[in-house]
Amino acid sequence: MDGLKRVIVDFKKLTPEVLKLLVDEYPDGYDDDHIITFRNAHGERVEAVEVVTQDTKYLVKISAKLEHTMANYNEDDYSDFSEDDPEAIPDIDIPKEDEE
Repeated sequence: MDGLKRVIVDFKKLTPEVLKLLVDEYPDGYDDDHIITFRNAHGERVEAVEVVTQDTKYLVKISAKLEHTMANYNEDDYSDFSEDDPEAIPDIDIPKEDEE
């Protein structure tokens, strides 16, 4: 065991600190090689990307909202918030692509 605390993070609980870690770790976005797949306590398949701090390993669940937020990241947008405030990252609506 590596002694790190392990935390699974959903987009709704994403903090500016973890978002910045993600953008720093995956500046060009993540790809299939970065995705970790596991089953949660309910037996549901979950896909996540990993970021690690000195004491914590975060598994951040993948979603269209996460991808959009990472792609449009600007650190100044979060300067008025505490780095551990999940309210800092707004919930966004991602339009579904028109099906042809």
